[in-house]
Amino acid sequence: MYDIKFIRENPAEFDAGLGRRGLAPLSAELIALDAERRKVLTEAQQFQETRNKLSKKVGLAKREGREADFEDLREQVTISKLAQTSAEEKSREINEQLVAQLSSLPNAPLSDVPDGASEDENVEVRKWGEPKAFSFAPKEHFDIGENLGLMDFETAAKISGSRFVLLSGALARMERALSSFMLDHNTEEFGYTEVNPPALVRDNALYGTGQLPKFSEDLFRTEEGLWMIPTAEVPLTNIVADTIIDDDYLPRRYTAMTWCFRSEAGAAGKDTRGMIRQHQFSKVEMVSIVKPEESEAELDRMTSSAEDILQKLGLPYRTVMLCTGDMGFSARKTFDIEVWLPGQDRYREISSCSNCGDFQARRMKARYRIKGEKGGQFVHTLNGSGLAVGRTLVAVLENYQQEDGSVIVPEVLRPYMGGLEVITANA
Repeated sequence: MYDIKFIRENPAEFDAGLGRRGLAPLSAELIALDAERRKVLTEAQQFQETRNKLSKKVGLAKREGREADFEDLREQVTISKLAQTSAEEKSREINEQLVAQLSSLPNAPLSDVPDGASEDENVEVRKWGEPKAFSFAPKEHFDIGENLGLMDFETAAKISGSRFVLLSGALARMERALSSFMLDHNTEEFGYTEVNPPALVRDNALYGTGQLPKFSEDLFRTEEGLWMIPTAEVPLTNIVADTIIDDDYLPRRYTAMTWCFRSEAGAAGKDTRGMIRQHQFSKVEMVSIVKPEESEAELDRMTSSAEDILQKLGLPYRTVMLCTGDMGFSARKTFDIEVWLPGQDRYREISSCSNCGDFQARRMKARYRIKGEKGGQFVHTLNGSGLAVGRTLVAVLENYQQEDGSVIVPEVLRPYMGGLEVITANA
């Protein structure tokens, strides 16, 4: 969320940032609203000061027995109190309106983020690995899984509806193996602390990371008012919400494997078959909490961690920097990693690593304190997939498929699969 003081002092810069996001200038409107809020708040304070002075006169009139003055002054106190209450209420209403507007605005992109309206204008940063040349027409993951008898969409639909899958046997074990491998990689090689967070959260947690109030239709909500997490970014980032931490506590790096739940409200007709876009999926998430001057280097570090997983799995990928029109609401800079899927003959997103700057920290009231200095500064937060487990399973199936329908298990996963080297039908 934006700081209204920054907007007052830098209106042109603020409007330019919104413009790169495809939004009209708003600084004048927000500054006027803030000026009205401050004016009314000043009036409330003046009424308070007047009431304090009148209260002293009321006490003096009573002590001196001036009954008429006493009653007149008491009436003036009552009028002043009512006026103060009215001004304070009006100030609260204006402030709520201001906060609501600020909360609806996306983060401003960094200067090196490319301008663009859609994913077509994202910029490729690098590629790794060469797509395999098959001697046969490679199949898509759902054909491979169903032919193996280990991926069942029909039964899942009978139980839960569309956009669900039932994995069994070696494929269920491979999904578990991938999660364990990713967590071990993140903790042992990149220093993340493993966390097992709640999968149900309150409104304030989703507000802090930017999913609420604007994106409620993308979420699932229980009858008790809790929300099912769309990503472990939500609980992991909120670990530092409403806190002031010492600077030597930073950086903090968290990783977790959780189920994630998304309504896919805007995905009608997209990826309706298979595991690419589902209501429920597992994902290993990475979250970093750092000092402002460290966040850009941390984004590169986080992205390299996700890339390293794909390299160890032997999966070709490319890394792209998202343009302003394709970037997420809370991000100020994002790298997407897209894995090669031979069955689709194209790259598909498997990880998204974002630097959010202090955007989420302001919403969460997450600060850090430098020893020896007064006050606190907002931390910077980052998040990234390391990786989306279901999509990684998809990539393994398509890249390691064989002509007879079997699938080779990547060497790095074999210790997690009891030494299994090849998945065959009904394994």
